[in-house]
Amino acid sequence: MVERIQRVKGTRDLLPEDMVKRRYVFERIREVFEAYGFKEILTPTFEYTKLFELRSGEEVVEQLYAFEDKGGRNLSLRPDLTSSVARLFVNSFQTAPKPIKWYYIGNMFRYEEPQSGRLREFWQAGVELIGSPNIEADAEVIALLIESYLSTGLKEFTVNIGDRILLDEFAKMLGVKDDIGLMRLIDKKDKMEKEEFIKALQDFGLNEDDIKKVFDLIELKGKPDEVLPKAYELFTSEIAKEELKKIEELFELLKAYGVENYALIDFGIARGFDYYTSIVFEAIAPNELGIGSIGGGGRYDNLIEVFGGKPTPATGFAIGIERLIPILENKGILPKFKVGSDAFVAYVGKDVEIKKKAIEITQMLRREGIKAEYDLQGRKLRKSLDYANSIGAKVAIILGKRDLAEGKVTIRNMESGEQKQVIIERIVEEAKEILG
Repeated sequence: MVERIQRVKGTRDLLPEDMVKRRYVFERIREVFEAYGFKEILTPTFEYTKLFELRSGEEVVEQLYAFEDKGGRNLSLRPDLTSSVARLFVNSFQTAPKPIKWYYIGNMFRYEEPQSGRLREFWQAGVELIGSPNIEADAEVIALLIESYLSTGLKEFTVNIGDRILLDEFAKMLGVKDDIGLMRLIDKKDKMEKEEFIKALQDFGLNEDDIKKVFDLIELKGKPDEVLPKAYELFTSEIAKEELKKIEELFELLKAYGVENYALIDFGIARGFDYYTSIVFEAIAPNELGIGSIGGGGRYDNLIEVFGGKPTPATGFAIGIERLIPILENKGILPKFKVGSDAFVAYVGKDVEIKKKAIEITQMLRREGIKAEYDLQGRKLRKSLDYANSIGAKVAIILGKRDLAEGKVTIRNMESGEQKQVIIERIVEEAKEILG
């Protein structure tokens, strides 16, 4: 007995009804990306493993799909595209006019435990804006992220904005030497119970007073006029105050974009990657599916240099498609899509001439933008029309020898059951009338 091979764990088969939804979401997002002047790129699905080891952070490196190819090269499937984009920039675009504005839509791979909204093969839509150190660049990508979600019909979400420099300053205030370790703990706070989080902070070496300050920090969340006065009290260093001024300006710029109502300050955001250097942000949409962040990003001014390039500022984000689409479906936001053909050509008889005429009429419909099929199975008329129903065809065109001899066909409205004879020259016009 032949073994039946199953789908690989953490992957999924996407059927036509899945793909029509994905294509809709991709196209809405692509339209917004291009309206903002971003141009599409795509890098190889696999890269040298070293590329991801250099700067992706321990958690991502542990989840790499790494392998040795037949030439003995150590390669990995891409876990994200930011590192690949940085490599591309260093290879070929360091002297190009700035800023460079690129976007991508592609599949990524991470070996992690599958759960709601998290697969081992997953798709992201993202942008990278390279070459601007200014807060205007941060505002541009955050506004673009917000408008991307709005384009899909999503209305209930926020983009929560934090700052890695402020977290560095906070770690210094506490006298913590392992600031990355503290950030990782803070980043995982939402996945822990409060007692578990406190225990983790204690194990990290923080005393009761320090732990209170950590909670003071992560409770700094809301609109700028609510949060910033408290933030100026908590952060006392000059570096921190300069960064807070930058965040004030960021929110003023978001007002100019008209998207400030979707943005909040959240100083408890650390983000998972080690390469973020300043402004970071995450998009959250309330849902019943157990899905957390649906996208995010931030500034990574040191990454280009890590890959051998000249110091170059950059910022960007990625949208998690496997997280966004289930939320859109759950909220009933996606339009109703028709999967199938508009018209079906059936014929009576088996001689070659009638088959040729069925093909010619099918091609005539297709060239006029009508999705059309004809009977490839040579079925009897009743079964042929049953199949037309199964594919959702609204129009059936029936060919018989006697009708064709007169230059006519029968055209049927599959919804009402009404049918009539028409001359071949009027098939397209009549079909379009039925299709509306």
